[in-house]
Amino acid sequence: MEIQPYGSWPSPISSGMVAAGQIRLGEMSHSDGTLYWVENRPEEEGRSVLIRCALHGRPKELTSSPFNVRSRVHEYGGGSILAAEGTVYFSNLSDHRLYRLELDSTIPLPISAPGNIRYADGILDKRRRRLITVAENHELSSSEPLGSLVAFDINCAHPPQTLVSGSDFYSSPSLSPDGNQLAWLSWNHPSMPWDSTELWMAHVELDGSLTRTEHIAGGQEESIFQPLWAPDGTLHFVSDRTGWWNLYAYRSGTTKPLIEIEAEFGRPQWIFGNPTYGFENAKCLICSYVKSGIWHLARLNSITGTLEEIPCPYTEIRHVHVSRNHVYFQGGSPHESMVIVRLDLSDSSREILARSNTTHIDRNHLSEPRELIFPTTHNKTAHGFFYPPTNHKFSAPSDEFPPLIVVSHGGPTGATTTTLNLDFQFWTSRGFALLDVNYRGSTGYGRGYREDLKRQWGLVDVDDCEFGANYLVEQGYADRKRLVIRGASAGGY
Repeated sequence: MEIQPYGSWPSPISSGMVAAGQIRLGEMSHSDGTLYWVENRPEEEGRSVLIRCALHGRPKELTSSPFNVRSRVHEYGGGSILAAEGTVYFSNLSDHRLYRLELDSTIPLPISAPGNIRYADGILDKRRRRLITVAENHELSSSEPLGSLVAFDINCAHPPQTLVSGSDFYSSPSLSPDGNQLAWLSWNHPSMPWDSTELWMAHVELDGSLTRTEHIAGGQEESIFQPLWAPDGTLHFVSDRTGWWNLYAYRSGTTKPLIEIEAEFGRPQWIFGNPTYGFENAKCLICSYVKSGIWHLARLNSITGTLEEIPCPYTEIRHVHVSRNHVYFQGGSPHESMVIVRLDLSDSSREILARSNTTHIDRNHLSEPRELIFPTTHNKTAHGFFYPPTNHKFSAPSDEFPPLIVVSHGGPTGATTTTLNLDFQFWTSRGFALLDVNYRGSTGYGRGYREDLKRQWGLVDVDDCEFGANYLVEQGYADRKRLVIRGASAGGY
């Protein structure tokens, strides 16, 4: 092994590899064993395309230019596709219209009128042959767009029907298996959905109108996430009423926790359409949860509360969809960028359907992230992942400490994960150390940790970056004279 100063090691991870970017895997939807997803293509100026992959088939691109499958509801969008009964519905960015694409067709047909009304987060009401979706009307004279839930006849035989309005924001419509009850989330200014949301339920009449509207859960100081009906008609949802986003079931006026642990089964709703659980059967959920910054895939028995981990190598898990005997999700690990996975629930075997990055890097050049918990201001602790300098061909002089790069993620309620990041590995393979900080305000460590950033943005997050750097210096992992902090978006400097 050759001795060279930290920061000077030659590396096969080039700036070109990092600058080339990667495909961003977006939201997913499934129907009858077929998975649909959205890919954002950097080489096509960021155009988002719709992909389909049947159970025993190969991925196929469904939308050509100029279609751009993306929603701008709540600005950040998401929830732009819905697959149901051999048809896929999607939002198109350029004209904000909803389109329908049949299985045997290559020409998408619009089902919403031209204009500046945006749509996202749709579900199919099979009984009434209509699409229920979140709508955001930007055609009004007021500066604030109007949010609502609306229903579209899928054959365009009737005009759209407004189902619910009056709140500032809506998300997550969910229809019971018999089609008789609709659940949804709403919230109002100045709340953000990870602060205060409300779960509502109403009876759906034969004509599609809603009656007997009832508030089920949520309000001030409680965030609700992903209402979803079990096959037996029990409404499930995620709530942080105990300080952690845990799973609950509601039936006949009674709410009960399925499990109470210091882990998060929910996410901050910056975008639509990122489910964390689905149903294998009426008594069993397939779910994902994050604990200490690491995501897990598990099977939860809703009767006994037993949580059984499903073996898989991924430390980040998104977009969990359960279909028959399979679960589809996006996963990433310290050795692999995000991929779309089909996992067989009978034997946990896995098949990769799509990759965000196909670049192969020798593991000997990859730095393994280590969880770091360190003291910070106000007698609190903060979290992060430490990446030591790693290159199997080089080491540094024994009396030298490495330069340190500290990374402050965006969000601010986002969270960093240990999924392979070539930007980080570019530096660590050259002899730099790197600390990726989940500062106070980050998701995944409970509501209290998230709220530590309230009215303290730019203060406690900066403190955590500074204290993390000094902690590594004190532990002998970094050079005090060579420290740099960087960030982007909410973490930017």
